[in-house]
Amino acid sequence: MSKQEFSIPKLVTDLKSEADAYLLLEQLRWGGTPDACPKCGTVGRCYFLNPANGSTRKTRTGSVSERRVWKCGGCRKQFSVLTDTIFHGTKISIRTWLMVILQVCSSKNSVSAWEISRQYGLTPESAWHMVHRIREAMKREPVAGLLRGAIQADETWIGGNPANRHRNDPRELPRKAGTTDKQPVFALVHYETREARSTVVNDVTANTLGDKIREWADIENTYLQTDKHTGYIKIGAEAPSHEVVDHSMGQYKLLGGAGTNLVEGFFSELKRSLDGTHRHVSIEHLDRYLAQFDFMFTTCKLTDSQRMRKLIGTVAGRRLTYMPLVGNA
Repeated sequence: MSKQEFSIPKLVTDLKSEADAYLLLEQLRWGGTPDACPKCGTVGRCYFLNPANGSTRKTRTGSVSERRVWKCGGCRKQFSVLTDTIFHGTKISIRTWLMVILQVCSSKNSVSAWEISRQYGLTPESAWHMVHRIREAMKREPVAGLLRGAIQADETWIGGNPANRHRNDPRELPRKAGTTDKQPVFALVHYETREARSTVVNDVTANTLGDKIREWADIENTYLQTDKHTGYIKIGAEAPSHEVVDHSMGQYKLLGGAGTNLVEGFFSELKRSLDGTHRHVSIEHLDRYLAQFDFMFTTCKLTDSQRMRKLIGTVAGRRLTYMPLVGNA
């Protein structure tokens, strides 16, 4: 089944039990069997422990479990395909997890926790924690390589229109002229590969934008494409070329294709989702939503099934517990 295309009806039909769901997850994550112990890292000494019949076993309390357990021949610790992943400690069935992951991976404009709660019979809190754990797995690896080649850069602001606020809203207190309390977000999109990288930033000054571009791109091998925002002048001088489009003059694309249309398309899709699907996103969790849209935009040429396999390949080491998550809300 792991070589086939997935769909929600097919998962419902094929995953008749939790044992089937565990088998599929093991196939997607490990190719069937674990290469190394997640506890000590020992390679090639893990073996299947129980259930002996492949489907059910009795726990020490006498209850029946379909959880598949492996054991390491090195440290002698037991583990499962869930250990030290986004699934770690979950009380939600793995069948539900796989269906929700596929639904998130196939929803261009995302899916809200309330929708997941209603569709799968979960509490709103469990559904919210679940989708945030999925977004955690979508985060780009910190050691991912620097971008090279033609790169489009742009910035935007996330938040409600101040003109729509009630006059008694405390955020309507006098502010310095020309400032806003919206949250600035910066993004890069690689012109050839369509890889997107975005993040929350404190401001859109030359120092902030320059530092972010240097963090993500090999500036000596980067052909930068931006609008006329003055924050790009300094970093643009460090690149081999810096092509600029002037939106105020109705210019959106230069001869040869240079411009900011790709990164603006990324922002357009992001804002449609935040406004239409999620309605409200707190600043504390915005980076995790950005990671989701980076992942979806970067993998837009993949099928839903390929995107699901890619996501499950990144679940290890991404454990996200509930209390620290809400503690920052």
